[in-house]
Amino acid sequence: MSPPSVQFLRAFRATELIRTFLPGVRQTLQTPRSPSPLALRHHARFPRPSSSQIHISSSTTIRGISSAPKSVDRGPASKEETQTNFGALNVLRGAPPPTTAIDACLNDGFHLGNGLKITGGGGCLLVGGEAFSWRPWLAGMRAGTSRSGQMINRKGHWDVEKDAWGLLDLVWPKPDLLILGLGPSIHPISPETRKHINSLGIRLDVQDTRNAAAQFNLLATERGVSNIAAALIPIGWKEPKS
Repeated sequence: MSPPSVQFLRAFRATELIRTFLPGVRQTLQTPRSPSPLALRHHARFPRPSSSQIHISSSTTIRGISSAPKSVDRGPASKEETQTNFGALNVLRGAPPPTTAIDACLNDGFHLGNGLKITGGGGCLLVGGEAFSWRPWLAGMRAGTSRSGQMINRKGHWDVEKDAWGLLDLVWPKPDLLILGLGPSIHPISPETRKHINSLGIRLDVQDTRNAAAQFNLLATERGVSNIAAALIPIGWKEPKS
């Protein structure tokens, strides 16, 4: 038979010490204390109400829970003439819109802010504060490709010949951003077209024509027509069948 371990001897010694010097500990922990006479007298004078007798008035406000404020004002209305009405704040109120801003998008063209009307199914190219008639689908016809008159390739990408961007090759300084409106809907841009435009140092943003026109009006007013250009296809454009 093996001798007892050291842990067992320590536990046994501690148990014997508790029994020797603290004989009433175990009894105290197991036996509930009886209420004192003072507690009995207090309970007789002030009995604890039952759950059915508890009632909280609707007007009672519990600390930590507050009702919604009746007004967003933090104090009395100010009578100063210098107070700012942030609801009527317009940072572009004093900035004149560009003359090439798009006033209306038509099925077969555009109306510009300077009174110029582009009709007959042609698009427009807005660069440097000037407006140019733009028909990128004719670039494929001049090149003699099998996609004459089409701008959507077999992969479903919007793809035009490099000749369609001849004006961007000549203009200087070049715009920082070109907003491209692809007509009534959006198509992914082919890698070749995106690579060619980026090689000119121009960033590209693709949207449908309505949103592209609105974004051009905003950014051209904010940053100037020298930094923002737009190439827009009429919203009534339909891809010819091959």
